[in-house]
Amino acid sequence: MTSTFRVLAAAFLIAVASLAGALYLGHERAGADESLFGQGGVATLDLHALLDNPRNADQRMLDSAFRQVEKAYYRPVRAQVLLNGEQHELVAYLRKHNVRDPAIPLAQANGDESHDINLLNQSLQLAETQYGKMTSNADLTQAAVRGMMNALGDPYTTYLSASEINSLEESLRGGDFGGIGVYIVQDPQTKRVLVEPIEGTPAFKAGIKTGDRIVAVDGHSVAGLKLDEVERLIRGRIGTVVNLSVLSHNARAARTVAVTRQQIYVPSVHAKYEGGFEYVRLADFGQTSYDEVRRALLAGKARGARGYILDLRNNGGGLLEAAVQISSLFIPQGTVVSTIDRAGNRETKGATHESIGVAPLAVLVNKYTASASEITAGAVQDYHVGVLIGTKTFGKGVVQSIYNLSDGGALKITTARYVTPLGRDIQHRGIEPDVTVSQPVEAPIIDTPKDLQLAAAKAYLRRNSP
Repeated sequence: MTSTFRVLAAAFLIAVASLAGALYLGHERAGADESLFGQGGVATLDLHALLDNPRNADQRMLDSAFRQVEKAYYRPVRAQVLLNGEQHELVAYLRKHNVRDPAIPLAQANGDESHDINLLNQSLQLAETQYGKMTSNADLTQAAVRGMMNALGDPYTTYLSASEINSLEESLRGGDFGGIGVYIVQDPQTKRVLVEPIEGTPAFKAGIKTGDRIVAVDGHSVAGLKLDEVERLIRGRIGTVVNLSVLSHNARAARTVAVTRQQIYVPSVHAKYEGGFEYVRLADFGQTSYDEVRRALLAGKARGARGYILDLRNNGGGLLEAAVQISSLFIPQGTVVSTIDRAGNRETKGATHESIGVAPLAVLVNKYTASASEITAGAVQDYHVGVLIGTKTFGKGVVQSIYNLSDGGALKITTARYVTPLGRDIQHRGIEPDVTVSQPVEAPIIDTPKDLQLAAAKAYLRRNSP
């Protein structure tokens, strides 16, 4: 689920390398979300199915995906839904590859696992036998798995290809890879692809502005494309040039910007000491985020800061563990978040007893503050260790886990929902700030003199600082 300018979950870092639009982005980043790695790591496949089943690798992968969804998804799953999803996606994929009327009939599940898995395999085998020469068995298998995931109607539960899972892992490690240096987000309603350049990167130096809309990449329109498809168009060999057609905020016509690709390292924190206050803007909750935030806050203490601002606006989330660690910088003890699985089992994650005593604290939030960001914002609000300023958050109260597949890809599955320390379920509800200050999120005004939310945070700190 990493980006200071993405939504969902989750959405995920693109420098350029996005998988989200939702986690997450969170990178997908709470998306990578346990939000990407539940239970302390990446789960494994059903080895019994892999070793004992004589069917081919494609069918075994399909079997494993079916079983994993039925076992791990945070809500009960009807087998018929998965069968319908497979058939729908196979037909759609074949039509996209010039098969006019694919003969893949709907199969009827009866609730018996062996029977229903056999039906899944029959549909895949039929597609491979009839149309494999027009495409590939591997592509058809991926389509079948993707169809099952999409049929759940959960934007955070999906199949990730090998390249997508590699991009996700890159973002969670801190973002050290080739690209042009932009965060990317797809508006969930208009489907427009918007960017925010990272200061000092090729995109920033080329004149890309926060809120610019990507219209085309090297002449290829991005209309109707998913974020990972846009990513693949933008990324390329270091030293090569990519031509972006971009439409700036309030501009009437697009312009073309040539950007030379470079190796990009993206820290998750931007911090500065200004006016007696330590300002910390967090882009995502990755593997390095806790250390970066802690260093910035301690630097503020060393300078004698009279107050602290944690900016979680446009932060689509990331790792659940990072959210717990960062929350623990402000919360001395007690529950930070509780996750609840399909069976109602509750796992409580408490503060790590690493509070560093930074106060007063203002936390900036907006409608793109999601997932892991909401865990931290909710904990701060429930314990009254700071005030939330801005607008209502996104409302992503579920966490995901990653399950590797034999093709190098993976399933990202919603495995639990979470509640704040006071038991608030924020899924589709979001978190209301303590102080509401509205302002556009698309315009390039964050951390500028026009930033009304930041101004409100500073005013609060001035009133409450010692």
